[in-house]
Amino acid sequence: MVKVVVKRLKSSNRGKASVGKKRVRDTSGQSKILRTLDVGSTTFGSDLQYVFDRNVAKARRDNKRVTGIADVVVLKR
Repeated sequence: MVKVVVKRLKSSNRGKASVGKKRVRDTSGQSKILRTLDVGSTTFGSDLQYVFDRNVAKARRDNKRVTGIADVVVLKR
């Protein structure tokens, strides 16, 4: 026989995420990821740091794919 247990799940901030992620298309039809922040969030600073880190990681991946080097230093003339 099966015993059915009914209880509440712990809410781990799942209902209200302060960093949103959407897939959108730009004017040329390419798929892009758009991250949005909740300004009224109590963790705004760490959320902003998370989004910044994700953007830097993507830029490094793109640079590595194009040039073969993750970080490129442009020399001043």
